[in-house]
Amino acid sequence: MSLDKILSISGKPGLFEIVAQTRSGFIAQSLIDQKKISVNIHNNISVLSEIAVYTLTEELPLREVFKKIRDKENAQQTSISHKDSKDTLEEYFFEILPDYDEDRVYASDIKKIIQWYNLLQKHDMLGALEEGEEVVTADEEE
Repeated sequence: MSLDKILSISGKPGLFEIVAQTRSGFIAQSLIDQKKISVNIHNNISVLSEIAVYTLTEELPLREVFKKIRDKENAQQTSISHKDSKDTLEEYFFEILPDYDEDRVYASDIKKIIQWYNLLQKHDMLGALEEGEEVVTADEEE
């Protein structure tokens, strides 16, 4: 399972996994309650592999942010909840990503990232963070 198959759908809580393709879109299954829904092109959809977080120097892919959280938490649930106060969320995120752009990354964004990470961890999907990366072998470096 890669982050290419995991989505956020505007107006719907949590994350969804693409289950099947249809003529007008696809079927997605909620990671929260396992219910399946039909999603069409009119829904506002964000694929997790396409999301990045603003830092002061670059846009860091969400996959890299999740890896930093995983490393801090030893692949366990986060030590804070996405329902914690704005100050708590920002303090935690600053520990994970000290150079995140505080003017463009809002508390609501941090909330989503924490909630998404915990959903992926709960469903044993953190392995998706490693997929999609190209591994360069010694032969290819020449």
